[in-house]
Amino acid sequence: MAQVIKSGAFLQQCWSVHPLCVTVRRMTDEHAVVLSCSACKSAHYLTIETIVSKASSAQQIAAKDVRRDEPAGEELLKACVSTHQTALSLREMDVFQDRVLLRCADCRRLYELVVSAFETRQK
Repeated sequence: MAQVIKSGAFLQQCWSVHPLCVTVRRMTDEHAVVLSCSACKSAHYLTIETIVSKASSAQQIAAKDVRRDEPAGEELLKACVSTHQTALSLREMDVFQDRVLLRCADCRRLYELVVSAFETRQK
């Protein structure tokens, strides 16, 4: 049986030791983002409270004159995970503020996630 640890400290430790091994795997229907680490064979589940999507500064300048309603951050992240999952990476995290920042290299968006629960499952 897999050990379950309910703390963001394990993800932070994992990411600080081998940042290139932590990848975004999927989003669940229960408002969770699943990250996995190929080095330590762990799955990190982040239960999400809110997702804010931010366009890159180049995209903001290009869209300055065009006023349009953007989809919610969760919808944009789901689309990003389904179309170019390998381009997503963990860029920043703060377990004291329960905040995680993901970046997509393909669409150049930043996703700021407010996490309500961290959970690590080790195999």
